[in-house]
Amino acid sequence: MTRTVYVNGAYLPENEATVSIFDRGFLFADGVYEVTSVLDGKLIDFEGHAIRLARSLSELAMRSPIEKAHLLEVHRELVRANRIEEGLIYLQITRGAASDRDFAYPSEDTPPTIVLFTQNKPGLADSPVAKVGIKVISIADQRWGRRDIKTVQLLYPSMGKMMAKTAGCDDAWMVEDGAVTEGTSNNAYIVKGGKIITRHLSNDILHGITRAAVLRFAREAQMEVEERAFTVAEAQGADEAFFTSASAFVMPVVELDGQAIGSGTPGPVATRLREIYLDESRKVAI
Repeated sequence: MTRTVYVNGAYLPENEATVSIFDRGFLFADGVYEVTSVLDGKLIDFEGHAIRLARSLSELAMRSPIEKAHLLEVHRELVRANRIEEGLIYLQITRGAASDRDFAYPSEDTPPTIVLFTQNKPGLADSPVAKVGIKVISIADQRWGRRDIKTVQLLYPSMGKMMAKTAGCDDAWMVEDGAVTEGTSNNAYIVKGGKIITRHLSNDILHGITRAAVLRFAREAQMEVEERAFTVAEAQGADEAFFTSASAFVMPVVELDGQAIGSGTPGPVATRLREIYLDESRKVAI
């Protein structure tokens, strides 16, 4: 089945969708993106993603080509047209296409480019990987300094995932000044003595929408949360570890740099948080 995608105001078959070769997203990675999960045919955390999108655009002095209400309509139409019960919707907005390549931003009347497409992911919520956990390696964090903006500058995270695959692992946690910042596409956590520890918000990490929801649910469940940096050694000596993202929800991490974390199996905190997140998110999905 050919997917229906959305490009600059039009719904099109994916094989008819095009973007200019002069688009600044292609030439300069001058763009932002969001990923929203779909469960039971409904959107998870749409409001949070829309708010973060607006912030990313503002931080880059980039205007939005779409109002939030219309953006919601587009998401819902793509879910309907592509018959998505469980899956993902990717949204990308760039500064658009000027008449030629130039480092300087184009004039303000240059229309931004907006693209949305779906990925059908049956079994997304009931992931078999979450039942066994994943293995990660640590790598140096060599990204730019504004990781709080969700830009399309994803080359180094892609390289990190490939380093992990080469090492026979699933993902990589990035390390800067001796402390874990985050995963290649997720926020990182450890659990020690029942306490959930995750890096505090700053320009160093993405302000994860799933992160915010999971920490809220954890506190509501009377779990203790400490927001601070932690080292690789702390993670290896933790009782358990996990990461969060819009596409993986809560994912247990059972090994770091070849050393088992805790029992080497998904721990009770991560397992329970995944259950809570899925249950509560489904209740308020739109």
